Amino acid sequence: MAERYVPSVTRVEVGGRRLKLTSLEKVMYPASETTKGEVLDYYARVSEVLLPHLADRPVTRVRWPHGVEDQMFFEKNLPSGAPSWLPRVPVDDVTYPMVPGMAELAYLVNLNSLELHVPQWTVDADQVRQNPNRLVIDLDPGKPAGLHECARVALIVRERLERLGLELYPVTSGSKGMQLYARLGGDLTSDQVRELAMQLAQEMTKKHPELVLWKMTKSLRPGKVFLDWSQNVAAKTTISPYSLRGRELPNVAAPRTWDEVERGASEPDALRQLMFDEVLERVERDGDLLADLP
Repeated sequence: MAERYVPSVTRVEVGGRRLKLTSLEKVMYPASETTKGEVLDYYARVSEVLLPHLADRPVTRVRWPHGVEDQMFFEKNLPSGAPSWLPRVPVDDVTYPMVPGMAELAYLVNLNSLELHVPQWTVDADQVRQNPNRLVIDLDPGKPAGLHECARVALIVRERLERLGLELYPVTSGSKGMQLYARLGGDLTSDQVRELAMQLAQEMTKKHPELVLWKMTKSLRPGKVFLDWSQNVAAKTTISPYSLRGRELPNVAAPRTWDEVERGASEPDALRQLMFDEVLERVERDGDLLADLP
């Protein structure tokens, strides 16, 4: 008779809360042999720059109970058995957790939540949803296009939005493409921001039909970059900057400099997705490249 697996338990104090961390030795990324303990360590070390991007936003998690080579599921609602001290906010028919500090972050990551997704809007102290304070443009390349093509599109989009007075912040997604963020004043509704982004995508497609698409038409995707405007819809979320991704390797949605993007646009192999250890080194050296983004 096979022995029943009993997960290891480590009791820690985080942010003034007592937490029970389980199975720290579990391998979450077999290709790099990255363990759950290393995942928790990454989130603890990156929390200073990550938490401001989660603040006041409901957090959707993507969980991989048995690592990235097994099944995953999205979780919007507060996890079952969540402690009373975990803050929460009702939005429509869902009660989401909020992540104001390290204790809340560690609690959710301990549930094998590798990816953290947030909307472009926040809630106020009365838990009322506000207008979005960010615009996001998601650049999704269709094979054989990759980050080289995304970088070329990013420079075109930056030039266009600069004429509208918007400063863009690039993030390589940790998956295939990139996100471009801009700070907003909160005077536009989600519908208005979505309309602005859609018009931009249509304009870019008209001007650069060999490179850009504004509709996800599979037959037209190969070699082009889908400029996904829809992530500005109020009900949608985007991977948070500094979140891990549930891919083969422990890559991260990593803020980048425009110098890096420019090199990526001119040299086909200059830009690549970054792993968690590289991101920690960059944060230690450069701080948060998105510090001015809400």
